[in-house]
Amino acid sequence: MTGPHDIDRQLLDAVEDLVPLWFSAVGDVSPRLSPRQILALRAVRGQPELNLTALAEQLAVGLPTASRLCDRLEAAGLLRRGVRLDDRREVHLMVTERGHGFLTDLTGRLSARLADVLAAMPAAERARVEQTLRALGGSVS
Repeated sequence: MTGPHDIDRQLLDAVEDLVPLWFSAVGDVSPRLSPRQILALRAVRGQPELNLTALAEQLAVGLPTASRLCDRLEAAGLLRRGVRLDDRREVHLMVTERGHGFLTDLTGRLSARLADVLAAMPAAERARVEQTLRALGGSVS
């Protein structure tokens, strides 16, 4: 019987096998961004008008690091900073049209690579992968 430790090792191995697919997709989109910059852009897309402090907390980085991430994203035209009309001291972050396009392109490329991997699997194995992902997602959330 397989114990939890064996399963976590197998899951870790599977995730590590998928990392090259992710880096391949990231390498094909322009501009070139670091994984942390991509996470920051995705976080802002997921929470419109997120402020810099909340972004730093979400990424578990310091405020100066979050600010530099946003500097790079803003310079690339992927992110825009704005002030709140009701509180001009608070800066909120917004993904630009170009930023949305970048994330859409990245997601499309990654999806295509994953689809190729899944298409090469027998149908029964794909069904088990889907079942496992649903169970894992339900446990994490």
